[in-house]
Amino acid sequence: MPGVEHMISKSVLLAIVLAPLLGAIVAGLFRNQVGRAGAAGVAIAGVAVSCGLSCWVLWQLVGQGAPPFNENVYTWFSVGDYQSHVGFMVDKLTAMMMVVVTFVSLLVHVYTIGYMADDDGYQRFFSYISLFTFSMLMLVMANNFMQLFFGWEAVGLVSYLLIGFWFKRPSAVFANLKAFLVNRVGDFGFILGIAAVLYWFGTMDYATVFANAPTIAGMTVSVIGGYEWSVATLICICLFVGAMGKSAQVPLHVWLPDSMEGPTPISALIHAATMVTAGIFMVARMSPLFELSATALNFVLFIGATTAFFTGLIGIVQNDIKRVIAYSTLSQLGYMTVALGVSAYSAAVYHLMTHAFFKALLFLGAGSVIIAMHHEQDMRRMGGLRKYMPVTFWTMLLGTLALVGTPFFAGFYSKDTIIEAAAEHAHEAGNWVASYGYWAVLLGAFVTAFYSFRLLYLTFFGEERFRHAAAEHGHDDHAHGHGGAHEPHESPWVVTVPLILLAIPSVVIGFLTAGPMLFGTDMMGRVEQLPFFLGAIDVAAARDMVAKVGAEVWSGHGPVEFALHGFTAPTFWLAFAGFALATVMYWWKPELHVRARKVLAWPVRVLEDKYGFDTLWIQGFAGGGVALGKLSRKADERVIDGFFVNGSARLLDFGAGLLRRTQSGYLYHYAFAMILGLIGLLAVLLRYWH
Repeated sequence: MPGVEHMISKSVLLAIVLAPLLGAIVAGLFRNQVGRAGAAGVAIAGVAVSCGLSCWVLWQLVGQGAPPFNENVYTWFSVGDYQSHVGFMVDKLTAMMMVVVTFVSLLVHVYTIGYMADDDGYQRFFSYISLFTFSMLMLVMANNFMQLFFGWEAVGLVSYLLIGFWFKRPSAVFANLKAFLVNRVGDFGFILGIAAVLYWFGTMDYATVFANAPTIAGMTVSVIGGYEWSVATLICICLFVGAMGKSAQVPLHVWLPDSMEGPTPISALIHAATMVTAGIFMVARMSPLFELSATALNFVLFIGATTAFFTGLIGIVQNDIKRVIAYSTLSQLGYMTVALGVSAYSAAVYHLMTHAFFKALLFLGAGSVIIAMHHEQDMRRMGGLRKYMPVTFWTMLLGTLALVGTPFFAGFYSKDTIIEAAAEHAHEAGNWVASYGYWAVLLGAFVTAFYSFRLLYLTFFGEERFRHAAAEHGHDDHAHGHGGAHEPHESPWVVTVPLILLAIPSVVIGFLTAGPMLFGTDMMGRVEQLPFFLGAIDVAAARDMVAKVGAEVWSGHGPVEFALHGFTAPTFWLAFAGFALATVMYWWKPELHVRARKVLAWPVRVLEDKYGFDTLWIQGFAGGGVALGKLSRKADERVIDGFFVNGSARLLDFGAGLLRRTQSGYLYHYAFAMILGLIGLLAVLLRYWH
């Protein structure tokens, strides 16, 4: 039994959650009193406290053997016999998420000092990103569905504020409204799933639901059309629809690229460690439920595979540096979702962790380039920047090597494990969905390498195109007042230090943690325990494909052998082919990509149109809704108002006019009417008398 000194206390967990909230309140509500430096200082201090304590909690769980924490700390509200609590479930999975969220958020806070230095909303921005961190912590630390939903909606609300931070720009307002509405579509399914959990389990407490999950295994429910659906399938698909919105899976992915309208620091925070990872975390946490439904897992696998491959292709034709990285995020989220669909929950969450570091690095590196280019984001107006920005170039190169899955880099250990798990699942399942998932993530390695090195070559190599562009174009990202006449130069230390600190884990975190976190081994490959994410609370009823893959691939070998084996895998050679093609087309023979674009005009046009999804959502659903509203208004005006309301009024008016004529006020008119009536009455009596 662990000693008292190794127990996690409520006070520590409350401090982790409330420190960023306090920073957000001070920076936002008391910004005039504390000033710009004070707002930045208190926000950074709050997240730093949260990060330090989160690291301590992770150490207690992993290094000191402290038991997981699962207690309620506050009764939120009561309705009849039901009570909703604010509580924390902190195990290894949660603690890892806490460290990733707070560490990346801390570096984004520091980076913001340099990036937003000239912005009038400086204090407001610090308030928002601290509130964002608080919301994400409430989500990942929740021990019940109601608190999960609170954190879920809170990150959605704050992302709306951050994407539209420059609210005077119509494109930013459009982007944040788009993100908000698309996420509401997913959240509708999510809340239905939570309601179904409450209906069939009678509680929203995680531990109770997971313990009783086997009781719904054989239960069915009638849906529209009289079809019988498994209760587990219904619950899981509804919950996953929520994850599709938050984690930007096809077809609810359309909001994520447009979120680039927000400042670069929030792009890094949304795409790397917070909002988009919420759906992946949620499905991994709910794995005891998902393991009850093969149908739901196949649905998850199909959606993830489609997202991984087809959104990656769109990144090939993007010219905005941030949008290339945004489509990379979509693709990598697809990889994580594929891992969930093949029951490789450990691999999914592990890729979430490694991806957070190198994707935050790439976004912040792109922001450094944007600063140097005086807020120009079009890569066609860059080139040759590596000699002006050596720190940014080398750190982004390391992030790119991690992203494409180069052996020994962080992304290799997580991506290769997902592909191995997908291959194993395809072999076991033997159905087209499993095969489709495997080929999608395998071919995605080529696509990822191609667009990643295309970005590097267009930005840092070749002709210095910014010299030609300066006189004719001055793209101002948010009215910072920069002109286009200055030489590019390296960013200040508040920008480059976070890049260096993110580059380190992008290189080494996979090497150091793959064995313990994925396969339950020590650093030398000897089996010690269950895999990191398997435990009584984490995924009690889940079958984790990684455990099987690990027994075949990892056991008896260390991270060096695993990486060396990666050089012989088809994944590496496909990635190398993508690198080679990008090198030829964008560095050695840059005229080739111009010719290729002309030859492949139709596929390029399809990719530039993003397969028509934006058109479908904006002109189809949104436009259809507007058209339906106009039709409804015309129907209201012409049918309801025109025929029923105004028509009945006119009929009554006509009848009243006729009656009014009989009420003339002349005595002889009334006498004449009485005589006519008497004659009529006598005629009736004479007709029927006999």
